Amino acid sequence: MSNRLKNEHSPYLQQHADNPVDWYPWGEEAFEKAKRENKSIFLSIGYSSCHWCHVMQRESFQNEKIAKILNDHFVSIKVDREERPDIDKHFQNVYQLMNGRPGGWPTSLFLTDSLKPFYAATYVPPEPQYGMMAFEQLLETIYTKYQNDKKLLSEKADEILRFINPKEKKIQATKLDLSIVKRFEEQAQQLFDNSDGGFNAAPKFPQASILDLLLDTYRMTSNKEALDMVLKTLGTMTKGGFYDRVDGGFCRYSTDNAWLIPHFEKMTYDNALLSDLYLKAYCITKNDFYRTIAFETIDFMLEKMSQDHLFYSASDADTEGEEGKYFVYDHDKALKSFTKAGIPKEAHSQLAVDLGMSKEGNFKGKNIIRIDDSMQQTIPYYQEAITALKKRRAKRTYPFIDKKVQVSWNAMMIKSLFRAGRIDSDYLKIATESLNALTETMYLDGELYHSALIGKKPKVKAFLEDYAYLSDLLIEAYRSTADEIYLIMAVKLANSAIEKYYEQGKWKFSRGEFETDADIYDTSYPSSIATMLSALLSISSLVDPVYKKFVFKTLELFSYDVMRQPISTPNMSKMIMRYLKDDIIIKTSVSHFENHITDLDDIGYPFVSLKADINDGYMLCNSQNCFGHEANWDGVIKVIEGRY
Repeated sequence: MSNRLKNEHSPYLQQHADNPVDWYPWGEEAFEKAKRENKSIFLSIGYSSCHWCHVMQRESFQNEKIAKILNDHFVSIKVDREERPDIDKHFQNVYQLMNGRPGGWPTSLFLTDSLKPFYAATYVPPEPQYGMMAFEQLLETIYTKYQNDKKLLSEKADEILRFINPKEKKIQATKLDLSIVKRFEEQAQQLFDNSDGGFNAAPKFPQASILDLLLDTYRMTSNKEALDMVLKTLGTMTKGGFYDRVDGGFCRYSTDNAWLIPHFEKMTYDNALLSDLYLKAYCITKNDFYRTIAFETIDFMLEKMSQDHLFYSASDADTEGEEGKYFVYDHDKALKSFTKAGIPKEAHSQLAVDLGMSKEGNFKGKNIIRIDDSMQQTIPYYQEAITALKKRRAKRTYPFIDKKVQVSWNAMMIKSLFRAGRIDSDYLKIATESLNALTETMYLDGELYHSALIGKKPKVKAFLEDYAYLSDLLIEAYRSTADEIYLIMAVKLANSAIEKYYEQGKWKFSRGEFETDADIYDTSYPSSIATMLSALLSISSLVDPVYKKFVFKTLELFSYDVMRQPISTPNMSKMIMRYLKDDIIIKTSVSHFENHITDLDDIGYPFVSLKADINDGYMLCNSQNCFGHEANWDGVIKVIEGRY
C-alpha cells in the first residue's frame, strides 16, 4: 500500500512510497498532525543515489515492526536533500552542533511538534553495532522521553537554535594581500598525499577546488611543486576505480587512499568539475592525456546522464541491492569476453594482470579494472579489452538514475561543455543547446526554479547557488559565443540575487521558510558565495564597475577566515587573488600589459576571466593553442585606454 509520497516528483521520495512507514512529505499536513496528536516528528533526509540511505531503508523502513512504532508514536517526514537543500543545510548545521562533527546521509533527526530539533544522528542500524543502539531501541527511548520530558527537550532545542542563529555575530577583518598565495600552497603541501595524490586520508574526495586553485597559483608563481601536486593527483585518480575506465566518468569518492575502491555513485557536479579541471590541465601542459580524460568524462555524461539536452543529478552506487554490481568483473567471465572479442588466447593472462584482474579479485571477490600507469598506457589489446568489457556491462542492469534536473549542477556541467567547445567545436553546439534548454525549462515568467524532473514543471524556487552558477555559466557562454543576450541575462540574474540574498556583505543561501546563511567553504562543490562573486567580478569589468563594491564588501567581511585558512576556502581564496590581480592589471601601464597578460593566457582559466572581462570581446584574445584564434592586442589596449 502506498503512502503519501506516491504523489511526489522526487525520485528519492518515490523510492519510499511503498514503505510500510506512513511517510509524509515536508509540509503543513505533517506539522498539523504532529501538533494535533502531540507527537514527535521523525525527519529523515537523504538522496536517491545514497548507499547508506538504501541500507537503512532495507533494514528499518521496510521492517513492519519498526514501521509500526514510527506510525504509532511519531509523524515521519522524508526530505530529498537535492530537492530541498535549504532544509538539509539547516539540519546539517543542527547535526554538527549537536555532535561536534559534520553529518552525512541519511540524516535522522527528531523534532518537537513545533519543528525544534532535539536529537540528531545519521545511519542508525537495526541492531546494536558501531557503538550505536538499535533503531527500535532509539525510537522507544525517544518516545518515552518526549512523553515525559517534552518541556525539557523543547528548552534544549531552543538552546541549539540560538547557537545556530545568534542575534549578533562577531566579525573580524584583516588586510587582503597576495601572501594568501604562498599560504595556500604551503597548506596544500602539508595535506598532500605524496604517495597517491590528493589530500588527507581516506575516505578520499577529489577536492577539485584545491586542485583548480593550485593550477592558478602555478600560473602566477611558476611554483612547480604546485603543478606537481595537481598532476600527480590527476594521474593517480584515473588509474581505475574512482575513475571508471570502462564507461568513463568519476565516482563520488574513494574509500581507500589509492583511489581503487570507490563509492560507486556518480554525481553530475563531480563530473562537471573534474572534466573542467582536466581541460585546464591540458591547456597548461599541452599533454593530450588530460584532454582525453576530460572528453571521455563529458561523453559519459552525454551518453548516460542526459536527456533533452539537460543533465540528470546522479546515478546509484547500488544495482539490484548490491553495491558496485554493475561495475565489477569476474576474472574468468572477463577472459571469455576477450575471446569473443578476438583477442589471442596467449595474450589473456598478461592482459588480465595489466588490467588489475585476478581470480581473487580486488573488491569482494570481483575485479575493478585498473592499470598501473594511466598516463603512459601502452597495454597490448587494451582498447579491444575495454570494448569487450563494455559489451559485457551492456547486458547488465544499469544503476538507478535520479532524473531530477538541478539548475546549479546543470550549470556546472554546461560550463564545462562550453570550455570543451573551445578545443572541439562540436561541444560548443551541445553547450548552447543545453543552456537554452536549461533556461527555457527552469526560468519561467521571470522566476528561476531550483529543480524538476525531466518533462515536469518545476515547483521549488531557486536558491543562491542556482543564481550563482547560472550567472557564472551565462558569462562563460558570452565569452565563448560573444552573444550579448547571455551577458544581459547574467546581469539580470545577478541583480535578482543581490536583491534576494545580499545584505551588507553577507549572503543568504535561502530565504523564507528556512533562512540559511550561505557558506564560504567548498564542500562537495564550490561555495555559492564564491561563485556569485566570480560572476559579479566579471560583470563589474564587462558592464559596470559598481558591482565590484559587492565583491569587496563580501571579501572584507570574510577576510579573516579566508586569509588565515585559504585551504578550506579555495574558491573564496581565488576571489581574493583575482580581486587583487584585477587592481594590479588596471594599474599596470599599457606598455607592460601585453607581457603581463600573456603570462595568464589559457582556456579562460586563472585570472584569464580578467583578461576576457577587460577585453569585452574575449574572442579577440583567444590563445591559438586552445581556441584557434590569434590574440589582438590592439583591441585590448583600446578597451583599456577607453575605460581606465
